[in-house]
Amino acid sequence: MKFGLFINNQYLPGESMAGKIQNSVEQVRAARDAGFDLICTGQHYLAHPYQMSVTIPLLARLAAEAGEMQVAATVILVPLHNPVDMAETVATMDAICEGRFVFGIGLGYRDEEYISFGTMRQERVGRLREALEVMKLLWSEEEVEFQGRHYQVPHVKPSTRPVQQPHPPIWVAANGDRAIRRAARWGYPWLINPHATVPMVAEQFACYQQELNRHGQSAPQVLPMMRELYVAQDSERAFSESQPYLEGKYAAYASWGQDKELPGEESFTVPYEDLARDRFLLGSAEDVVQEIRRYEEQLGVNQLIFRMQWPGMEQEKVMREIEIMGQDVIPQFKDG
Repeated sequence: MKFGLFINNQYLPGESMAGKIQNSVEQVRAARDAGFDLICTGQHYLAHPYQMSVTIPLLARLAAEAGEMQVAATVILVPLHNPVDMAETVATMDAICEGRFVFGIGLGYRDEEYISFGTMRQERVGRLREALEVMKLLWSEEEVEFQGRHYQVPHVKPSTRPVQQPHPPIWVAANGDRAIRRAARWGYPWLINPHATVPMVAEQFACYQQELNRHGQSAPQVLPMMRELYVAQDSERAFSESQPYLEGKYAAYASWGQDKELPGEESFTVPYEDLARDRFLLGSAEDVVQEIRRYEEQLGVNQLIFRMQWPGMEQEKVMREIEIMGQDVIPQFKDG
């Protein structure tokens, strides 16, 4: 089992972005020393009610403190971006990380982003498919020419390539069943979102495995899953201390329509106890260890990425969490 720390890059209005980024630098140093294997952060634009630092520049700064940890973008909203720019950006990040960059990709779901970037929502799957094709050609071929519906590249001889060949690992974030089947059909690891309950993930993972088999794709060696985590002295304290921050975060998600991207009639506008049940990992170090064992046994995941801080949460709290993880949780899976 490998462990990742998601670096919160959403801040309350009026907070100092410079100060928050320095806090993130301290978190990465602490995570490195605590035995984490990966750091990552995500991408959104026009992220009201939050201000939000941009993913790639932030990761480039944090990579300087990451040591031997992998550095991941989880995720880049590929249909919003030009694939030539993205191919060279990923290659640059992989060089900065000395071959330890992970390229997480997703479609996005917010109309504000698509409209602002001049992209039609109904074109997002086609744009993602073409963009991936263009990027992989630019990373691996001596000469490239591409004429697609959404992107065109004249005859060129690309030379800006990532350290990892043929390219860095690509993880596909997906919420709905159709997107999960698509990740399997393309043969990529499914990055399991933090919003689904464990029973929902189990059902979706069965669907993912069936689609892999149907299309003759090998099971990826890495199965990453993101979870909201708050670890404290006991479960009661973990519940009460996390509630103000996770409630606010998921209220924002509800306003963005994130819950409607999940299967069924999921709603994030429910009491916190119902929202947290089988969705958030809240408890003592012993509770966390037991739940991780459950994920291993029931879901087969082998990389867990924890979101341990949310907008408005003090630095002292997340630093304490990282310390507990390093002392009492991660060694349970690393020693021996």
